[in-house]
Amino acid sequence: MMKTFKYKIYPNKTVKAKIDEILTTCRILYNNSLAERKQAYEERKESISYSQQQNALPQKKNDNEYLNSVHSQVLQDVLRRLDKAFDGFFRRTKAGEKPGYPRFQSKNHYNSFTYSQSGFSLEDSRLKISKIGEVKIKLHRQIEGNIKTLTVIRKNGRYYACFSCEIHPEELPATGAVVGIDMGLMAFVTTSDGDIVETPKTYRKAESALKHQQREVSRKVKGSNRRRKAVTVLSRQHEHVANQRRDISFKVAHSLLNQYDVIVHEDLNIKNMVQNHNLAKSIHDTGWGIFLNMLSGRAQTNAAKKVIGVDPRNTSQICSKCGEIVSKTLSDRVHLCPYCGLEMNRDVNAAINILKRGMVSICYDVRDGLSWMGISIPV
Repeated sequence: MMKTFKYKIYPNKTVKAKIDEILTTCRILYNNSLAERKQAYEERKESISYSQQQNALPQKKNDNEYLNSVHSQVLQDVLRRLDKAFDGFFRRTKAGEKPGYPRFQSKNHYNSFTYSQSGFSLEDSRLKISKIGEVKIKLHRQIEGNIKTLTVIRKNGRYYACFSCEIHPEELPATGAVVGIDMGLMAFVTTSDGDIVETPKTYRKAESALKHQQREVSRKVKGSNRRRKAVTVLSRQHEHVANQRRDISFKVAHSLLNQYDVIVHEDLNIKNMVQNHNLAKSIHDTGWGIFLNMLSGRAQTNAAKKVIGVDPRNTSQICSKCGEIVSKTLSDRVHLCPYCGLEMNRDVNAAINILKRGMVSICYDVRDGLSWMGISIPV
């Protein structure tokens, strides 16, 4: 299993200049290699492979002195990125999706380079990088496993070192418990056990400050230093909101996986849901996609854990006790069944329905009870 550890680094002016120069060189190599592939196909109907471009690197380094100032593995990784972009293009074309031909990269969109296994060393609070020098790094947590690659990132005027490490995943202990979760706008997550995690509303809380800073950007002259500084401040504010959203998603996902062996959620089509312009901003603010990716990704590394997505249709409308449809609007926060008299929070009712659907989807015999991996639930 691969895990990435991200740390902030503090380069001086000289090191910053070297990093920026390497980024510029890598971007130019990427664009030139893309142009080479594009021209070969348009003029001769030939496809140039990664191996061909990699084998041509020594000659290119003889012709371009700037390439010699960049570590060879970094240059090879640039070509791998381009090859990966073409692999994605061909895959999407074959699947009938929107192809998305690889794009030429501007100076604002090429902000990282990677060393593969060598070209760097870490000693205490100092990181030595080939062709760059020594830089101070803040190791706020211990690196685990075997370091495979180092990626240097420039983002919003700050610099980061990301170590991709091969680790043995931590096996979470089995609990024998199952849960259904309902995700909403009023409550971020509601479980079938009645636990509720409120929506953090990170963007809504920062919206006023973001609007103010956006106006500051709009007032500045395009291309001026003052505008660039204002854009950097705005970008950092957006980054802070995104970090808050990821933090709450990670903590909730970690808590659920520690408590339950089976977690059932709605298989939401978020892309279609945000077409509703009245709810789009709130849906994006909740970060459902980030949360579900974290939840399923962590569960895949633990044999004792399982995350299941089920059809979300009518989970809020069906009575979890008698199974009858009880129509409700979004403003109705209480489920009150006129058929069996059940009264409870509508999201808890939905979570119970989600749990039932999940158990049915993984069990074959429901006559005596639902079972999976030693877990037993009475029908």
